[in-house]
Amino acid sequence: MRMSKMYMPTLRETPSEAEIPSHQLLLRAGMIRKLVSGVYSYLPLGYRAIKKVEKVVREEMDAAGSQELLMSAIQPRELWEASGRWANFGPEMWRLRDRNDREFCLGPTHEEYFTDLIKDEIKSYKQLPLSIYQIQTKYRDEKRPRFGLMRCREFIMKDAYSFDVDEEAMSVAYQNMWDAYDRVFTRLKLNYKVVQGDTGAMGGKVSHEFTAMSHVGEGVVAYCNSCDFAATDEKAQVIYTIPQSDEEEKEIEKVLTPEVKTIDGLVEFFSIERYRFGKALVFVAQGEPVVVVIPGDRELNETKLANYLMVPGHELEMADEEIIKKISGANKGFTGPVGLAEGTRLLVDKRVTTLKNIVVGGNETDYHLVNVNYGRDFQGEVVEDLLMIEEGDTCPTCGEKLSLDRGIEVGNIFQLGTKYSESLKATYLDVNGKEQPFVMGSYGIGVSRSVAAVVEQYHDEKGIIWPFVVAPYHAVVTIVNTKKDEQNQLGEKIYEDLKKMGVEVLLDDRNERPGVKFTDRELIGIPVQITVGKMAGEGIVEYSLRKREGKQEVTADKIKDLIIEAFEEEGFSL
Repeated sequence: MRMSKMYMPTLRETPSEAEIPSHQLLLRAGMIRKLVSGVYSYLPLGYRAIKKVEKVVREEMDAAGSQELLMSAIQPRELWEASGRWANFGPEMWRLRDRNDREFCLGPTHEEYFTDLIKDEIKSYKQLPLSIYQIQTKYRDEKRPRFGLMRCREFIMKDAYSFDVDEEAMSVAYQNMWDAYDRVFTRLKLNYKVVQGDTGAMGGKVSHEFTAMSHVGEGVVAYCNSCDFAATDEKAQVIYTIPQSDEEEKEIEKVLTPEVKTIDGLVEFFSIERYRFGKALVFVAQGEPVVVVIPGDRELNETKLANYLMVPGHELEMADEEIIKKISGANKGFTGPVGLAEGTRLLVDKRVTTLKNIVVGGNETDYHLVNVNYGRDFQGEVVEDLLMIEEGDTCPTCGEKLSLDRGIEVGNIFQLGTKYSESLKATYLDVNGKEQPFVMGSYGIGVSRSVAAVVEQYHDEKGIIWPFVVAPYHAVVTIVNTKKDEQNQLGEKIYEDLKKMGVEVLLDDRNERPGVKFTDRELIGIPVQITVGKMAGEGIVEYSLRKREGKQEVTADKIKDLIIEAFEEEGFSL
């Protein structure tokens, strides 16, 4: 492709809206443009990178025995009503009506649609197992779209679904897809971890996320360096040992604590350890107030709370001052588990039940209670684990200390079981002629998000450093001065020779200053750089790789061998 003909609107300044490197660089490199918040156009270079990711995904999905099709993004309400997700999916769902007042959604995911597709077509165990997938645009009305392609309202996703006769067969399909995902993300050159994930709105009991490690990632991963344990912070089990005390239970006391509303303030006021406070948090879950008590030195995991209450995350919110006062009789900051209004639901993290003589809110403004003990002074629903994981917590697998790091979720796999097949009455006849629900799995890859993840892991202060596998083009031939015939002739010859080799190549034949050309090629990050300059008359050019410092002067006839060598080094073939 001749750059003189290319639509590549690069920017010299970073747009103020762009917060993270991938967003900044994809905008500056002329690869994406924002239409409205969370909605982007993919310009020629950016779309080529998208197609490269799609190619890898297709090859590995096909190799795994999955078959590609394409479904509509528009889905009728009835399908989602049948699964119970029309109401439960929440405000992220784009909803619309047609001229006949029939309700639809723009698909955020396709479990219902795929299940409905096959239920009237696949009737016998002899037609199973089945795995089908699509690469398609998805829609989610994110509350806070941000970080460019990381959190969009419109994005490109590969979603696949497996249908099997039983749990054992589904587990085989699940592992098959896990292996395919390993190959995809390895080929994309991503540094990633596979972690246990929360099943969330998708349902099922088992889920894993493929997380590209990055300090700008929205997800937090807890992992162990001594074994293979890894989980999202939403999912990770907290093994948390509180120092045990053999002191006797003391008589409860009410203490005046004017304007002392936080754990930090209470630690200073009472001069005792943070864990000896019972932190009470008030939520509203589907319209009903719930009080949760956890140790004062820890944070609540709202995902675990929502899962325990069996409510969608969007229907769990912090209570306002009015509700807090109604159930506790006190202002915010003085709520405790003793003496709540009758009928108030109280959840207690199990660790709180092992503490003695703790300090809790007094349910009276400006007062706290001292020497409070579970069982004697209050009781509630004891929950095994409501805590957020922290750096240094104990690994639940091997007992060593856990580390935390941030990452970008680029893929996920779910064991759905019969959640959708039962609700949509999708069944087959087994070997005995008996009707059985399909056992399903669901598998997603964020295609557009994967492009952003690659940029996050491969960039420097000058721009993007694309791996060969995702690069919009493999090589760029820069003619320093297009007014010089010898430079034009040699540049054109190298350009044509590389195309004949099967190399995807750009020819920078623009009538621009050399500095502009060099800045642009660093910014757009093409892996192989060939500069045709003053020594063109002698058949000598400069050869360099974007990922390395330094250049070498070589004769033009050496370029072919050098490019083959660069391809082989990346494990990439023409």
